[in-house]
Amino acid sequence: MSERTDAPEPCAGSTAANPTNSSNAADARDMADGRRRVPRTDAVLADPRLARAVERLGRARVKAAVVHAQERVRSGELAPGDVVKAALGAVPASATSLRPVLNATGVILHTNLGRASLSDAAVEAVVSAATYVDVEYDVGTGQRARRGRGALAALAAAVPDAGAVLVVNNGAAALVLATTALAAGREVVVSRGEMVEIGDGFRLHELIASTGARLREVGTTNRTKLSDYADAVGPQTGCILKVHPSNFRVEGFTASVGVADLATLGPPVIVDIGSGLLAADRLLPDEPDAATALRDGAALVTGSGDKLLGGPQAGLLLGKAEVVERLRRHPLARALRIDKLTIAALEATLLGPTAPTDRYLHADAAELRSRASRLATRLAGLGAELVESAGAVGGGGAPGLELPGWAVALPASYAQRLRRGDPAVVGRLERGRCLLDLRCVPPEEDERVCRAVEAAEAAQVAAGVRAGAGIGPSVAETPA
Repeated sequence: MSERTDAPEPCAGSTAANPTNSSNAADARDMADGRRRVPRTDAVLADPRLARAVERLGRARVKAAVVHAQERVRSGELAPGDVVKAALGAVPASATSLRPVLNATGVILHTNLGRASLSDAAVEAVVSAATYVDVEYDVGTGQRARRGRGALAALAAAVPDAGAVLVVNNGAAALVLATTALAAGREVVVSRGEMVEIGDGFRLHELIASTGARLREVGTTNRTKLSDYADAVGPQTGCILKVHPSNFRVEGFTASVGVADLATLGPPVIVDIGSGLLAADRLLPDEPDAATALRDGAALVTGSGDKLLGGPQAGLLLGKAEVVERLRRHPLARALRIDKLTIAALEATLLGPTAPTDRYLHADAAELRSRASRLATRLAGLGAELVESAGAVGGGGAPGLELPGWAVALPASYAQRLRRGDPAVVGRLERGRCLLDLRCVPPEEDERVCRAVEAAEAAQVAAGVRAGAGIGPSVAETPA
């Protein structure tokens, strides 16, 4: 009998002859190998470079970047030896999500960009106040002291016409505190022409109603006379409120009543100047200021610290000593008080060097043209042009006032890439072009703006899209 040399048929279900099962086993081995190749999280975090990032940003943020890099290794997208490098590239530059931008819009007090840019002195003061400070402590006596006494003294010195001053956390809070303390359960007399919406949908009548006061409207949208106020004043009048319509203008057949005349009617007159301008400025002839309103007889003036004053967000209250003291002792004042960082920045703004806001407001048009011309020349190969540009105060201040200046005009497609770049440069879209107005850009930052434009062009070329492609009249005209 001859011996059989052929192999027997494999049994049904045998893995040795099932190509699908063989493939699954190989995949499982590869997956296991992939997991083994991924560096351990604790080992990666122990790298000195990431350890420094942990000290600066916190463990949770750095670990999240490491975990993301590890996932890329598992997917085969990243080599195991590149995990640390990838994690370092993914960690944020700062512990806050707020991102510094270069304001090339030409709008000085751009609300969406944080309004006033603080002076170097104010920034230093904020840093100093970030630790333990004698915010309401007298180191000489070891006793409790008046909170923010230095900043209050500086504000009082800046406006000698005020019998006393108080600061709360924003302009709307100042008005709420004033009407609550003087008119809760009573009437606040106000012209219909001054019934403003202050932003983000908040309206004056709703704000005052929240205080428990009743609004007594007088006059019409375009004309209000002294007799209108006089007819409304009575035993139920808590105060007369005069609001500067800072974010709009009414022109033509108009009439309004000045503070001096309103002060003759008897009830305390609250004047909300809005912009926080402490003294008259010849460049802003139609913008009310605190000193003038007080001399005209206002019992109280309210305004914002982060507008024309050029300081931090704060609500300024200046007026007769007895009125301010009444507000200071009201329970609501405790809920609206400012923190130590604001106190520090406000004092430094009042006592320190000229704030950036004032420099930008009074910037020399010839100097702006010279800077913009140099930048346009350097970027001429990218289609840059020198054009006239009208700047604006912004933040509701000086509506309609145009500040003569110059800008670099680029194709509109640059706007988005400049916003997303590093540094982020925010210009404005106007007539199908991206305008870079240098009014609010410190001169020492011009070079960074130039490099940002060049980087934006390089990014577009790398993406296969020429910067000027597809630009036409359909591009919407919009502020940045």
